[in-house]
Amino acid sequence: MALSKLPLCSVFFFLYISLFISSQALSSKIAVAQIKDQQDNEPFVGINIGEDVSNLMSATELVSFLQFQKVTHIKLYDVDPDILKALANTKIRVIISVPNNQLLAIGSSNTTAASWIGKNVVAYYPQTVITAIAVGDEVLTTVPSSAPLLMPAIESLYSALVAENLHNQIKISTPHSASIILDSFPPSQSFFNQSWISVIQPLLHFLSRTGSPLMMNFYPYYVFMQNKGVVPLDNSLFKPLTPSKEMVDPNTLLHYTNVLDAMVDAAYFSMKNMNFTDVVVLVTESGWPSKGDSKEPYATIDNADTYNSNLIKHVLDRSGTPLHPEITSSVYLYELFNEDLRSPPVSEANWGLFYANSTPVYLLHVSGSGTFLANDTTNQTYCIVMDGVDSKTLQAALDWVCGPGRANCSEIQPGENCYQPNNVKNHASYAFDSYYQKEGRASGSCDFKGIAMTTTTDPSHGSCIFPGSKKITNKARTVVNTTNPSNAAGGSRLISFKSSRMSAVDKALQTLLTVIFSILLYIPFMMS
Repeated sequence: MALSKLPLCSVFFFLYISLFISSQALSSKIAVAQIKDQQDNEPFVGINIGEDVSNLMSATELVSFLQFQKVTHIKLYDVDPDILKALANTKIRVIISVPNNQLLAIGSSNTTAASWIGKNVVAYYPQTVITAIAVGDEVLTTVPSSAPLLMPAIESLYSALVAENLHNQIKISTPHSASIILDSFPPSQSFFNQSWISVIQPLLHFLSRTGSPLMMNFYPYYVFMQNKGVVPLDNSLFKPLTPSKEMVDPNTLLHYTNVLDAMVDAAYFSMKNMNFTDVVVLVTESGWPSKGDSKEPYATIDNADTYNSNLIKHVLDRSGTPLHPEITSSVYLYELFNEDLRSPPVSEANWGLFYANSTPVYLLHVSGSGTFLANDTTNQTYCIVMDGVDSKTLQAALDWVCGPGRANCSEIQPGENCYQPNNVKNHASYAFDSYYQKEGRASGSCDFKGIAMTTTTDPSHGSCIFPGSKKITNKARTVVNTTNPSNAAGGSRLISFKSSRMSAVDKALQTLLTVIFSILLYIPFMMS
């Protein structure tokens, strides 16, 4: 009797196998979706690529360079067919742009917009991962005559994406200058320039409806330069602050430790004042120039290194802003290369992290970020005297540091390695660094009533080795060699955790199906 039931058992067996295979495929799809979701939602640091560069490397060389530097997100100021082709199958995500001079044609014709999408998006996607289209650049403030064309251009391009069924994969927005926001500090009192409400209102409606970000170009460098004496340099550079130096919004009592967070929150408050609370801020440009003319004394390699290094750490730490600690805005650094073809002032040509020949203008100090932008993972800083401090003030500070401050000043005594050059500025710099290193480079330990500053450039010279360099001489190789593996291990642990979690689900499902199969297999025999 039992033998006559075997064909039915076979059916149950094949049913079991089919269910099991389906469950495995489903689990796989869930895992991929979760990872993709996680990647899309995690804050990142991207980089802008301007092409006003003499002897710019070829598109293929550029993409290889980006891969070597571990750059995952870039923004172009136009559509470069060669670069888009070279990006195919690299997984580097790219924002392409509609130049301001094309707004008239696209904003006036749906056909032109559709043609633009076909030529510049459909032709490359999905092999080249285009994530967004930036329509114009700071249109309201640089070409206000084109402002009426901005929303028609955006809507036409969006309709073209809908027609291609790409509107959920590719976002559309437009980058703005920070100057469209008035009274940016305190952030709670910020509001959009009323002159542009006729454009900003429908734009925010569009961004909210389509889940697109508000693109803002934020430069603490310009805030500092325009408000010297009011905005401290340390606040602009993300340097650690004592509580007394933090900026406080009197209306919300929120504490701001850096200018960029205040600018981002000013954008959120400005949107909130117009009843929009579901649009995320994307910082499409931010950076610091490494060189300037006589009117730009703060455009230095040290300040550029400090700003960009601290900015990267700030984003990757996912600390959010005081108003929105749960949201960390992604940031595109300005920019990859020094654009030597730019017209004056000098700083315009010196925002890049690299020269056109791919050598770094300076090494970033981003401890723990792996090999991103080939950074210097030692994160080493020194404390030295600021320029322009009078000798009397310096001598008083030097006497305190080597006395009550208990810094080791033996190396600046006569006959010792750091005695020459024999002047108070040189001796004070050594003593300041000695104190700074002794205090573990703690916040406020390199100030001395505003006459000292930190630098990432080693001030050692000849046989005079500064305390900061002595401290890392025997450890530098270890630090460099252990930072990346540490990160790799962290990444492996995360992947392993994800894998084991999915594996556990699979095993539970497999066990459940086995039990069901056993029951189904047993039923025919019971029926017999």
